[in-house]
Amino acid sequence: MTSPSSLDVSHNHLLYGDCLKMLQLVGDETVDLVYLDPPFNSQQNYNMLFGSETGEDTAQIRAFDDTWYWRDTDHGEILHGLLMRGGAIGNMAEAMHLILGRCGMLAYLLYMTERLIALHRVMKPTASPYLHCDPTASHYLKIVLDAVFGASMFRNEIVWKRSTSHNDAKRYGRITDRILFFSKSNEWTWNGDSVRAALNETELRDKYKKTDSRGHYTLENLTGPAHGQKRGESIKPWKNYNVISRGRVWSAPLTGKY
Repeated sequence: MTSPSSLDVSHNHLLYGDCLKMLQLVGDETVDLVYLDPPFNSQQNYNMLFGSETGEDTAQIRAFDDTWYWRDTDHGEILHGLLMRGGAIGNMAEAMHLILGRCGMLAYLLYMTERLIALHRVMKPTASPYLHCDPTASHYLKIVLDAVFGASMFRNEIVWKRSTSHNDAKRYGRITDRILFFSKSNEWTWNGDSVRAALNETELRDKYKKTDSRGHYTLENLTGPAHGQKRGESIKPWKNYNVISRGRVWSAPLTGKY
């Protein structure tokens, strides 16, 4: 079997199997970025379609079950191990056990905790995990991530609206997923500029309705609530506009690089 330090993850390896076992092949602090799209505890079973190259003879097999049940022989042992770790992870496991009891949700959270601990080991200090989930368990998974990575390492909760949203008959429609964004340390790598996309002409016209010789633009309010702030450059008048007299401050700097 390949030893944990002998797999070079920089050479585009595709590992197939339970990620908890596959992560044993990955060395400490070698991974730059983690994106997880795990089971959601949706209480559904999912099938996978396959067929011939012509598209005929299509069949399906059970891909995975996203329905969780508590089993003392398996999950009891995992729970005991996490409790014995102590610290934030042990405290989290104990709290979840006390709140939820020995049920399917706790089984799911223990499954996720084991794998998040393994991922934490292989991530570089500059790495970040993005965990895709939905409201079924996102509130619990946030606490699990707080325990594994540290509550101060939380960066964002990204709300992802589904393109095939629908309304439910007796409640508000479940139309969004969550992506929980953490970092392993305070020195995480951020490539935010790469996620921005240029607006097309229609979007430019809709958002920036005014034009001049330089192109499209819009007018914005550059003030914000004062919140007790009474001094500094953010309260200085500009073109005879006394911002602080209106209980506001400038929310953009008056000096510095733009």
